[in-house]
Amino acid sequence: MQITQCLHTAILVTDLEQAEHFYGTVLGWSKIDRSLKYPGTWYQVGAYQIHLIVAPTTPKPQHEKWGRNPHIAFSVADLDAAKQQLLNYNCPIQTSASGRAALFTQDPDGNIIELSQQ
Repeated sequence: MQITQCLHTAILVTDLEQAEHFYGTVLGWSKIDRSLKYPGTWYQVGAYQIHLIVAPTTPKPQHEKWGRNPHIAFSVADLDAAKQQLLNYNCPIQTSASGRAALFTQDPDGNIIELSQQ
């Protein structure tokens, strides 16, 4: 088997309106049309998609260091600007324990997002 690219990641959320605010407003992602018959929202991030899927519950982080939990990572052009954007919306932030230029945040359901400057 030869996998040629990663197409999307599905993220479980319990409150679609709160999740849309976080991903669409705070992170600034572009919503795309979807035709599925269950609640959710799709976002386009470059050539990649994020699928928010409504679920009754979501897994919560198990480790104090957020990077040691399941998470999805994105590259940002300016980590300081990204950090300030998150702070402007009162989002939780944890810097990378490794000392590299990266930080972690959580969406309203506790899903962890890593942002790093490459």
